[in-house]
Amino acid sequence: MKNPRTLISSDLFGKLAARVGKDEGIDLTLAERIVEQTLVFLVACGQNPGAKLAPSNATDPGWHAFILHTKAYTEFCERVAGRFIHHLPITNEDIRSGNALARTLRALERTGYRVDRDLWQRTPTCMNTCNHPCHDSDDDDGDEDDGK
Repeated sequence: MKNPRTLISSDLFGKLAARVGKDEGIDLTLAERIVEQTLVFLVACGQNPGAKLAPSNATDPGWHAFILHTKAYTEFCERVAGRFIHHLPITNEDIRSGNALARTLRALERTGYRVDRDLWQRTPTCMNTCNHPCHDSDDDDGDEDDGK
């Protein structure tokens, strides 16, 4: 299995882990696991355009932290996906049913990077950090926030 830490510089990795730890009030070891899985998730998004992959409750704070480093995030997206990976708040039956989580886990496994399954146990949603479930797709298929 490939190590997701190799996807970004150790300096950036440390900054992201510190941010996640501070924002979430968690220890550095857990914050590092979250950042690792965020990177794997973003690689999976890059490999599966339009698949509407979604982060878990545990990993979404890592995505939020990375997006704040706009230049590094944009460069990373271009390198691993050839495009900017958008973070879109939505809620729909695909997310509520767990289908998005199952699809995301399959995509994560195909990346060849370590998957920390303990961080992928809950239905994908970022309700805890941005108050909206979310996914990676940049298309508008009419499923945005259906109010449920």
